[in-house]
Amino acid sequence: MSTWLRSSKVAAVILTILRVFVGWKFLSAGWGKIVGPEPFDASGFLKGAIGKASGEHPAVQQWYASFLENFALPNVELFNFLVPVGEVLIGIGLIFGVFTRFSSFMGAFLNFSFLFAGTISVNPNLIIIEFILIASATNAGRFGIDYYLKPLFDKTTSRLRNSHEVGSA
Repeated sequence: MSTWLRSSKVAAVILTILRVFVGWKFLSAGWGKIVGPEPFDASGFLKGAIGKASGEHPAVQQWYASFLENFALPNVELFNFLVPVGEVLIGIGLIFGVFTRFSSFMGAFLNFSFLFAGTISVNPNLIIIEFILIASATNAGRFGIDYYLKPLFDKTTSRLRNSHEVGSA
């Protein structure tokens, strides 16, 4: 299964569809926050997540609520910038297949952050797809800009590896 996922052209087509789907979800979410009628403000979301950390069956773990309360909320302006811009960049990266594995990883990181904050929504579904994209190595970007970037990375990596081997000999 792993070999098929990493090398099959059929898998690459399926991965491209999944990649573009996830990319569109991120791009539309981030773009809506950037150009929406009201300025994006994460403070309500953060306060709501902190409130979910109490009670008999808390939806948010105390360690994450502490992070939100002591770091995220005091720096909400930073998060008001990072979340929408990050979503847009992840979306663009996935739609165009540029830095696909990194974009998928960052998308999973953001989705896990939302899950830790007690928001289920589509986050688990997107995480599963993102893990599949990450596991596919470069095949998820075969029909994207990564196809053209891969030879550059391979050449640079080879050159760095050779210079390191010469230097350590």
